[in-house]
Amino acid sequence: MLRFVFLALCAVFAAFFIYHEYLEKPVHSVILKGIASLCFLIDGILNSNGSPEARMIVIGLALGMVADIFLNLRFVIKEHSRKIFLTGILIFLAGHIVYLLAVFPECPWKVPVVLISLILTAVLMRWIFTRITADKAFKIFGIIYVGAIVLLTVTGIANYISNPSSFHLVFMLGAMFFLISDIVLILNTFGKNPKFRNRIINLSMYYIGQMLIAFSLYVM
Repeated sequence: MLRFVFLALCAVFAAFFIYHEYLEKPVHSVILKGIASLCFLIDGILNSNGSPEARMIVIGLALGMVADIFLNLRFVIKEHSRKIFLTGILIFLAGHIVYLLAVFPECPWKVPVVLISLILTAVLMRWIFTRITADKAFKIFGIIYVGAIVLLTVTGIANYISNPSSFHLVFMLGAMFFLISDIVLILNTFGKNPKFRNRIINLSMYYIGQMLIAFSLYVM
């Protein structure tokens, strides 16, 4: 029962965080965002069965929490916002890699999954680049970052197709929500007409994704 309490707390604190960001209160936003992310991390820890795969997913959740804090610290320490943002993205990338280490080894179609992911990443980034304005460094990070989350999502789909267990279903859905969140984040951050409603979509999809990944450990 406790695990569901922390999922509920995550949703509540995430809502408070989004509201305070709308009010342009960056310090409050960082604190509330950190608490919301801590809740999905605690839920993952409570759900973990102690297996190597579960421990890797918990580490991925922890990296996500740290990255969350960094991404919003850029609104607090504005003079270093670029470096802080890139640091947050790098930490998120590390989290995606850790998630991959947990689920990719059992993928039965590794080569096809990688090839499909490369093609999807190329098509997706080509589409994204027509809608954003960003310098070369951000574009390079973007390709690597989106490539990692696309690979994670395609791996999740392949694992579910080959073994339609509850764990694979929930993890796959979590990765999908994460991917949607990241696409909206990129478009809204570097796009020509950012809107706060897109920020709400980005953050909502993100927290749903992380909560699903944390909950997947319960049904592992």
